[in-house]
Amino acid sequence: MGQEIEHIHFSQKDFERFLKRLGEETELLRSLEKGWQFSDKGPVAGFEIEAWLVDQHMRPAPCNDRFLKRLADPLASPELAKFNIELNNHPRDLQSDALSRLHHEQEEIWRKAQQTAQALDCRLLMIGTLPTLRQTDLTLKNMSELNRYRALNEQILRLRGEPLHLEITGEEHLECFHDDVMLEAAATSFQIHLQTPQDQFTPLFNASIMASAATLGAGTNAPYLFGKDLWAETRIPLFEQSIEIGGYGAAIHGPLRRVGFGNRYLKQGVSQAFRENLEHFPVLLPILFEDPPDKFSHLRLHNGTIWRWNRPLVGFDQNGTPHLRIEHRVLPAGPTIIDMIANAAFYYGLAYNLSQEQKRLPFSQARDNFYLAAMHGWDAHVTWFENVRWQLRKLLLEELIPRAREGLAQLAICRRDREKYLGIIRDRIAANQCGSQWQRRYIAAHGKDFAAMTRTYWQHQQQGKPVHTWPI
Repeated sequence: MGQEIEHIHFSQKDFERFLKRLGEETELLRSLEKGWQFSDKGPVAGFEIEAWLVDQHMRPAPCNDRFLKRLADPLASPELAKFNIELNNHPRDLQSDALSRLHHEQEEIWRKAQQTAQALDCRLLMIGTLPTLRQTDLTLKNMSELNRYRALNEQILRLRGEPLHLEITGEEHLECFHDDVMLEAAATSFQIHLQTPQDQFTPLFNASIMASAATLGAGTNAPYLFGKDLWAETRIPLFEQSIEIGGYGAAIHGPLRRVGFGNRYLKQGVSQAFRENLEHFPVLLPILFEDPPDKFSHLRLHNGTIWRWNRPLVGFDQNGTPHLRIEHRVLPAGPTIIDMIANAAFYYGLAYNLSQEQKRLPFSQARDNFYLAAMHGWDAHVTWFENVRWQLRKLLLEELIPRAREGLAQLAICRRDREKYLGIIRDRIAANQCGSQWQRRYIAAHGKDFAAMTRTYWQHQQQGKPVHTWPI
């Protein structure tokens, strides 16, 4: 949901007109899909990294407006909170040495962004949840100065009719209430994009669902929120509860969740997901565009207000041909660029391999596996093919990393990149240290000094070495 809007208050007619245009564009998408008119370009890789601006005490620094003006890079943009930003990269064909090229580009973008932050007496930090964050930081005065965020806040609270309720039980228990959508800003992600030819979209989308427990379990990095030790990846329940408004059928707990894992695999192609968007989720931002229907402006805006952990996207090639992408949203930001490129390599390889697999996990098992991985990381016990129970750590080492290696080879990723990045995943698991484990071990060794832990984390991040090599 990257478009800016002109106003934040809407009439009933705005909603009716938007819904009419949304219906037209949804039907056009179905027609284009039926006629095989989406791009055959792909696979193409891309990323979004959400990051924190923090001050010298490792507390949130609400200065993204000054930061972005000084950086002046079209690949950088604001996020919901003034202390969050997003960094993107140029999409790249997923072949040969694409991963190392993406790595180099992301390092350069990160280096320039760090220099810009330091010029403002701030630091830039990649982490799933900021350990020094307080609930009092999440106020409307710290919301970015963009109409789309204020409109989103107004519409979500209108539909709920009551404060947002956050309750997470993990190693400890957290319960709180919040009067606006700023809770969402407490979670920062590494979002992986995969553009696919139309004929590969459905199998790759379904494979991404099956792969989600593994990709998340191998890379958790968000155990703490508001001083509480919760899930290995607390970002998952936090984000789901921070925008908890159901679909049609109830003001809050509708038949489908607006933020979540989804409810089934795709069977009728991408139009199935967009038909579900139209039929099950009330419009939040009824902005009317003058664009023709084949720009899908209303469809894309509405889709941006439905937060599936694997989200289908419609975009455009440089020549204007519409294309299909998968946004794999399950992973946290950090701990380092090389860790995130390794996570992306694992996702791309595993999803590609599973997309060619004749067997499929029941959707309910894929969903249960995902939440178990979010709770327990690779210590979770999950169900895999043939209804066999595995400890996720063992499944990763014995089956899923080899599958990812095969998938990358089938994508014609060079051997050096395959071994380098999947080797980081393997070594991370063998060392039994991902981001969430490092954070917990630091607190166990040094006590609940979250500022000291975050500063040490940032110092390690600056050095750029994989998290499994970090000392406590």
